[in-house]
Amino acid sequence: MIISPDRKRHGLPVNQAIQILEVSERRACRVVGQSRAIQRYNKRPADDEDFLTTRVIELASQYGRYGYRRVTALLRNEGWIINHKRAKRSGSGAERG
Repeated sequence: MIISPDRKRHGLPVNQAIQILEVSERRACRVVGQSRAIQRYNKRPADDEDFLTTRVIELASQYGRYGYRRVTALLRNEGWIINHKRAKRSGSGAERG
């Protein structure tokens, strides 16, 4: 079964191993087979993520038939440094008007 790094980080395997086996994080990660880098990594959301999501929704509402690729092109024309994957993530779940 494949588990995303985020779920591994906040999941139970390493934390359970630390508590049950009473070992260090290093040993628990080794037992579980997980990199310590994954365990210690803290995600930092982009500073402009909320504004970007709002802008993607505005553009999707204004141009109802435009997909994420076209919206990405519009954002790039506005000066955003963005790729299509980020635009798709930001606009997922956005209702179109």
